[in-house]
Amino acid sequence: MNLLFELREGFGISWAALRANKMRSALATLGIVIGILTVTLMGAAINGLNQAFIRNVSALGANVFYVSRYKWFNNSYEDWMNMRRRPKITLAEAENLARLLTIAQAVAPTAEDDDPVKYQNRSADSVTVIGTTEAYLQTSGVDVADGRFLTVADSEGTQPICIIGNDVATNLFRGESPLGKRIRIADQSFQVVGVLQKQGMMFGNSLDNRIILPLREFLTDIYSRPNITIQVKAGSTGQLDEAQEELRQVMRRVRHLRPDQPDNFSINQQDQIVKWFHEQTAVIAGIGLFITSLALFVGGIGIMNIMFVSVVERTREIGVRKAIGAKHRTILLQFLIEAASICLFGGLIALGIAWLATLAVTQWLFPANLSAGIVIISVVVSILTGVVSGFLPAWRAARMDPVEALRSE
Repeated sequence: MNLLFELREGFGISWAALRANKMRSALATLGIVIGILTVTLMGAAINGLNQAFIRNVSALGANVFYVSRYKWFNNSYEDWMNMRRRPKITLAEAENLARLLTIAQAVAPTAEDDDPVKYQNRSADSVTVIGTTEAYLQTSGVDVADGRFLTVADSEGTQPICIIGNDVATNLFRGESPLGKRIRIADQSFQVVGVLQKQGMMFGNSLDNRIILPLREFLTDIYSRPNITIQVKAGSTGQLDEAQEELRQVMRRVRHLRPDQPDNFSINQQDQIVKWFHEQTAVIAGIGLFITSLALFVGGIGIMNIMFVSVVERTREIGVRKAIGAKHRTILLQFLIEAASICLFGGLIALGIAWLATLAVTQWLFPANLSAGIVIISVVVSILTGVVSGFLPAWRAARMDPVEALRSE
């Protein structure tokens, strides 16, 4: 009960002191505002970028493996050179793999190239042209907005057909229905049979600026020696380990590797990108936290200085309170509450500014997210900064001799 009374009394005295020295309190608060604002904005930016990245990378599919000649992330230049010496994956190997796998839900070999595309007098440069099969609809997560996707007959035949992305349809046809029209890809004519739904961006590249062809047609008319990647979709996320091991063993069998020979292919997965990204953001966050904490440290020093001045100015008041029975703990709490109040007020102002800044950054630059967790951390850090910065001045006030304090003028 006494502690609650002391806290209430400490709040009252502290707020009265802050109101009596408005300018000094405002200047002390300014340093905390800058410190908390920089920490909060850094956290909001990293949080927003993390969420945007996860949304982007989720398009790869958590239960999809990518069998490729190359590993997505190389440990060294030597590793990269060794992978360059690996034989390219062929269509025959992809077909054998699809035939032998038992756990996989879908297997889609893919090949890519960037080519100019024309329709009448309109053209588009550097369109991503993908050669694949009907299983790509399951492994890639794409969907058709108009028309149809590839069929088994399309994949096995040699009909020059294609499915175009949303941006390609908009740029080349400008409101006109593309279905049934013929476009030229790398000077070869293809009939449009479908339009993909809009998908947006991934890693800065548009997923809508692409065209899908049957893989056999791609190899015949576009590029005969591509680096083929095989997308393998597991039945469920619970079968990932089992599916990956079967995929590795079957791929070794397809490529006729002896037990003593290393894999001459790589199995890539979404979590490799997520792990790499989190490693990079952890380093950036660590550096950013160190830099922004310097601003908070400077603000804390300012609070400590102001509190020492406040203790000196109120020495006689402290002596009177101690003479009429105030305990050391009571004086200590009074000044700690005053320092914490200054920092908390500064933290709340910083959060208001950070909220407005987050809206502006999200609108004009990149996604940022001021989450509830960041808000709670900012408030807690504000209070802790006040407690730590105000402890020495409060301790000095609490240990003051009442007789010496009362002699003070």
